Amino acid sequence: MLEALIDRHGDAAVLFGGGLAVGLAFGALAQHSRFCLRAATAEFAGRTLGPRISVWLLTFFGAVVAVQGAILWGWLDTSDARQIAAVGSVSGALVGGLMFGVGMILARGCASRLLVLSATGNLRALVTGLILTIVAQASLRGGLAPAREAISDLWTIPGGQARDLLGAVGLGPGAGFALGLAGLVLAVVLAVRNTVGISRGVAAVGVGLAVAAGWVFTYAMTQVSFEPLIAGSVSFTGPSADTLMGFVNERSMPLDFNVGLVPGVFLGSAVMALVTREWQLQGFEGGPSMLRYFAGAALMGFGAMLAGGCAVGAGVTGGAIFAMTAWLALGAMWFGAVVTVLIEGRIEAAGTTGQPA
Repeated sequence: MLEALIDRHGDAAVLFGGGLAVGLAFGALAQHSRFCLRAATAEFAGRTLGPRISVWLLTFFGAVVAVQGAILWGWLDTSDARQIAAVGSVSGALVGGLMFGVGMILARGCASRLLVLSATGNLRALVTGLILTIVAQASLRGGLAPAREAISDLWTIPGGQARDLLGAVGLGPGAGFALGLAGLVLAVVLAVRNTVGISRGVAAVGVGLAVAAGWVFTYAMTQVSFEPLIAGSVSFTGPSADTLMGFVNERSMPLDFNVGLVPGVFLGSAVMALVTREWQLQGFEGGPSMLRYFAGAALMGFGAMLAGGCAVGAGVTGGAIFAMTAWLALGAMWFGAVVTVLIEGRIEAAGTTGQPA
């Protein structure tokens, strides 16, 4: 089927179409499920394993089960994926993950959540996402690139088995599938206990399946395309930066999976918000609020480029293939976010206590 599509439309158009389809599914399902790492970490900081954590776990382990199953059944090979094959940065994963975790609490959402929210009429998310994207581009190729490279070079590991968590401990996709299935069962139990609705729970798993679909589709393209391609899946910071810069600087943008992904997520979220009557214009509440969001966006933009991806790109897409640096980045994001929530809580409590009666 892919061969016929490539013969008729060309590699670029098929990649664009695949990215658009995955993006539409991801956006619609993420909006309906309220999938959000920031919300999950805030809930965890309150010592509660509630519905937001349930939704995040359903997505994460849904992706792990589907991706590891695809590897197990021969539909996917991630040995050449950049998260495994390329040289990895442990220092980048840890420092970038911490920065991203702090930033997503300040900005009230991670990169993917900001894109989803911006499609629902949330102008705060739209402006914050644009700043995040600009800082990410500056970190990748602009004035912030030397700082990113200096931190990344502090502690690196070679590509290959050293970055493959399962391979490093002598396990394979069967073990990854089993671990993912156990985690998914736990997530379902938590979701039932927290009365997460069936449609919301199914949508949360669907977000993870969209990530797996991206992996399987791009890998299938590497097997039939005449162009050199590398399998990958859903990520937002880098693709958003490339899409924005291409839109601003180029009269015609080369089509690929990522160029289709970003508008696909936006359209999918917008359609879901309109169908469920959740589309509503929202803005900033004042100057201090804007500063908070912008600071968070800057931290996320630099942190994501340093960590090798955002909460989805590193955390779910990279985590689902058991890339070691992705798991380190994800852990650092959780830690940074939880600590930030706890510090904010203490500051607010101290301010309330200090007010005159």
